[in-house]
Amino acid sequence: MRILVLGGDGYLGWPTALHLSEVGHEVAVADNFARRGYDFEMGVDSLTPIEPLQTRLRAWQELTGRSIGAYIGDLCHADFTYEMISGFEPDAIVHYAEQRAAPYSMVDRKHAVYTQTNNVVGTLNVLYAIAEINPDIHLVKLGTMGEYGTPNIDIEEGWLEIEHKGRRDRVLFPKRPGSFYHLSKVHDSHNIEFACRIWGIRATDLNQGVVYGQQTPETGRDDRLATRYDYDAVFGTVLNRFVIQSVLGKPLTVYGNGSQTRGLIDIRDTVRCIQLACEHPADRGEFRVYNQMTQAMSVQQIAETVAAASPDAVVIEHLENPRVELENHHYNVVHTGLVELGLQPHLLSDTLIESLFGITKRYAHRVRPEALLPTVQWRKTASRISD
Repeated sequence: MRILVLGGDGYLGWPTALHLSEVGHEVAVADNFARRGYDFEMGVDSLTPIEPLQTRLRAWQELTGRSIGAYIGDLCHADFTYEMISGFEPDAIVHYAEQRAAPYSMVDRKHAVYTQTNNVVGTLNVLYAIAEINPDIHLVKLGTMGEYGTPNIDIEEGWLEIEHKGRRDRVLFPKRPGSFYHLSKVHDSHNIEFACRIWGIRATDLNQGVVYGQQTPETGRDDRLATRYDYDAVFGTVLNRFVIQSVLGKPLTVYGNGSQTRGLIDIRDTVRCIQLACEHPADRGEFRVYNQMTQAMSVQQIAETVAAASPDAVVIEHLENPRVELENHHYNVVHTGLVELGLQPHLLSDTLIESLFGITKRYAHRVRPEALLPTVQWRKTASRISD
């Protein structure tokens, strides 16, 4: 297949492109390097050094003999998006190219507007390009489990069968996201479903849990192929933060009482899920949804897992939660679709032992400890508005 990976310079886009190339697909990546720009804005780099995209591409071709194409531009520019899709003629488009951090979207009005404009407009341009150039292109879009929030019912895979006043219907599962970033993903999902229903395009929406891990078999071949390892309180995941705090001998900082439960997935499973979705496309007119996660754990359980795997004794501390989110909530998620396609999940403890601690120790000298503590407060904006 010919597969175009949007956001192909990023944490997940880059290893996905390598994996798809490794298994025999013809791959091109597209990026506007916005994620690298956020590093300059926030003053925090990836823990692992990241080579320029062209260096990465040359290294991959040197090591494997396989080339990956590159398009540099912004999806919010419709002309670029149309020309890229027309030129590459993909069978599938994997769409990672969005601002992905909830805290970043909650910094202030400017960051909220940027997040929603960048994410929603870019996706709309992709949808129009597919509909007008080739409706057979299969869109594989990275959503997030955060779209659902924490409902007091089991979370189905995207759709819900309901009965109301004696009548039955199948509707998109209700969404209650927890940030302007997650709201942008909800807008995407509704726009994509609309495009499938009205224009007859085909799409798979992958509502992904929190991704952990830094290495795949492909990125581990050479330091030049490394992907990002974000640890700061804005772009870093809670697991990365805990591992780094453990290596530095600092307390693992849990927000609130730690009972908030999240879906998790290993980065190796993420790239495999993308492969499975691309190789088993949705039907024309189908908006297919998979919940892309392999485990559910509370934040407290994640901290305890890291502490148990740490070679050194660590303590767990609880901070006032900067977010507005439920604690002690129901969380039971259906996530069978990708397993039925052939996914064989990795376990969280395996990844910690195999790679994360070793990588963290190797680059611990690059950590900015002050970046580990939260600086964005969800309620600060609300209090300012009410004043």
